Amino acid sequence: MSWILLIIAGLFEVAFAFCLGRAKEVNGITATYWYIGFLVCLTASMLLLIRATQELPIGTAYAVWTGIGAVGTVLVGILIFKEPATFWRLFFIVTLIVSIVGLKVVASS
Repeated sequence: MSWILLIIAGLFEVAFAFCLGRAKEVNGITATYWYIGFLVCLTASMLLLIRATQELPIGTAYAVWTGIGAVGTVLVGILIFKEPATFWRLFFIVTLIVSIVGLKVVASS
């Protein structure tokens, strides 16, 4: 169950980065709504991370959480914000994914 919570926490990390990206594209009340979305996603992500670290090693949990956030945010940037998808960028994202899977495999919990 802790791994599921950790994955959901990582997805909320991607969501709060997405909200920040959207907020910088708009003005006024619309930006305020995106910032509120950021705060909601940030809070959910942190609470789920705290819960997951009660059963998982902190080093593993934090690395997986940030890895999911990093990979997801780069993919959101490429797919939604039209950031470049260069060979090296994708290569290092794949190596990060392999590292996250490796941490899951060798974790003691």
